[in-house]
This record gives sequence, C-alpha cells and structure tokens, in this order.
Amino acid sequence: MITVKHLADFLEQFAPAALAEDWDNVGLLVGDPDRPVRRLMTCLTITPSSAAEAIDRGADLIVAHHPLPFHPLKRLTTETTAGRLLLDLIAARIAIYSPHTAFDSARQGINQRLAEGLELQEISPLVPGDEDLGAGRHGRLAEPVALGELVDRVKGFLRIDRLQCVGDLQRTVQTVAVACGAAGEFLDAARQTQCDCMVIGETRFHTCLEAEAAGMALLLPGHFASERFAVECLAKILAQQYTAVEVWPSGRERDPVGFA
Repeated sequence: MITVKHLADFLEQFAPAALAEDWDNVGLLVGDPDRPVRRLMTCLTITPSSAAEAIDRGADLIVAHHPLPFHPLKRLTTETTAGRLLLDLIAARIAIYSPHTAFDSARQGINQRLAEGLELQEISPLVPGDEDLGAGRHGRLAEPVALGELVDRVKGFLRIDRLQCVGDLQRTVQTVAVACGAAGEFLDAARQTQCDCMVIGETRFHTCLEAEAAGMALLLPGHFASERFAVECLAKILAQQYTAVEVWPSGRERDPVGFA
C-alpha cells in the first residue's frame, strides 16, 4: 500500500527541502501521512479549476508546485479563495504536497531541465549553494547564435507562440542564464557570471530596464510557461516510480495571462 508518507519521502529525496528558499513553504502541507494514495494529480497551482479536477477524479494527493497555503493563515473560512480551496480539498480528504523552490533548484529540477532543454553546455548553478547545487542555472550554447534564434528555441521547448524580449534580436548570444518563475532577483548573478542573456519566467519593468542598461538580453516566456512543463515531467517520474498509483498532470489548469 502506497501512502502519502511514501510519496512525501520520495519527493523529499528528489527535491530536498534544504534547497528551498528561506521564505518558502514546502513539503507536506495538508493531509494524513498514513492515508493510502491510489490517485495523484500534479499541477502548477491549486486553483478552483485544478482543485475541482482533483475532486472529480478522486485524487488522494495533489503535488502542486506553488504552495497552498503559502502564507500563514489566521483563519480558514470560505471568505477567501485559499480558504475555500483548502476547505473543499480537506472535505474530500485530498492531501497537498509542494516542492516549490526546492524543485526549482534540485539536481533534476526545473532550472536544470530548462537549461538542458535549451541545449546549454557546462551547466552549473547561477547562485551556488551546497556541493554542486544552487539556485538558477547558467551555461554556454555550443556556438554563438542570434538572440532571435534563441527565442525560437525557447518557444519550441516550452511549446508557446509568444514571449517578451529585451534586446536586439540580431545580437549574438552564447552564455545564457535561466531561472524559472518570477526571477528578476537573479539579474545581478547573471551579470556577475557575464551572461549575454537571461531566460526567466517574468520580472518587473525596472528589472528589464536594468538588464537593458547592462547590455544583457532578457527572454520572458511567462511564469506559467517557464514552470508548467516540469509539472508534466514530474507526473511521469512519479508514475514510473509508483506504478500502482494513477498519476496525471492537471488537464484543466491554464495560464491566466493571455493575449487580446
């Protein structure tokens, strides 16, 4: 019998909580560790749509990249979105596990997979931590390419049609940093490692101005796109590890940011 604890222990080994940022909330956040798991859903974020999907399909555990709850709660009521979602999931006896920034920085985590997906070589942490691990990644393309070619590579890997760009598409880039999600705080690290370009999910307008002033290109595929692909990869990993458990990535969650 596979339990919530079995899954939590595996996820802790795969993405150790020690890798998480100090401000984060990772690990088993809701649920009974001894409860059996027969159905498991992964998702980027627990939303009304993804929560309803988990309930409708009888999930026992949700592995959500973004934590719920994220911030400490003083009350749990239906007056807030987080409260409504948590009450519905608790009523359905669905546990919640979040690896979040531990998954970002793990040895085979989001940033490593993003760097490999863009065919970077000599990949190493952008902000080194213990041993050979750390936050973000940076590496080199086999040959210098035009920024526009890297744009096409990012769009192809993440299966998106558009992204935001800072920099001349004709300029040449070779050293590239990557950091999924909202990752503007890594700009200085990318600059210190002399990167020509940084691929991040999203950032502030003024960070874009700072990058432009520093002569560094930025590619912004969006928070959702920069992380959702890894949620699908994680579902495959868990399905291979636990063949007796039905595992699927949420089919209902969508990027809330669109183009008009």
